[in-house]
Amino acid sequence: MLDAYFQRREALKRFFQDRFGAASVEADDLMQDLYLKLAEQENSGVIANPGAYLYRLAHNLTLDRMRANQRALTRDGDWRLVNHACADREDLADLPNAETALGARLRLDRLVAAVATLPPQTGRVFRLHKFEGLSYAQTAERLGISRSAVEKHMTIAFRRLLQLVDE
Repeated sequence: MLDAYFQRREALKRFFQDRFGAASVEADDLMQDLYLKLAEQENSGVIANPGAYLYRLAHNLTLDRMRANQRALTRDGDWRLVNHACADREDLADLPNAETALGARLRLDRLVAAVATLPPQTGRVFRLHKFEGLSYAQTAERLGISRSAVEKHMTIAFRRLLQLVDE
């Protein structure tokens, strides 16, 4: 069967190029897929019409590839509709511009530095509540303090952080 493949190699490649375009990489990929299929079946028996068999395999590979390409286009299109903003069929970047990103980064750096200056217990309360997402009651239980103490520490933290970030 591989002999028939090598005898018809150029014709098979044109067969794929006619369906996917002469410059398409698909033709080379499909030629390789066809060869691998034939190599797997090399000792599977005698085929009465090797040429017809080759073109049937080539046709089936073509259909499989076209279906896969269509599924990928549909999947990618659906993903874009959900995850991207579009205008005039062009994807719009969801990212902030450089100036906005830099400003946010600078504010974050100031906030991190400000959190580091909080008194130790106030810093622990703030980190547990804001960074780890614990409620006031959970924070109080974890640190062994009252809920009102957590509220007081959070008030101190907010005042101090606002003061430092605004400076």
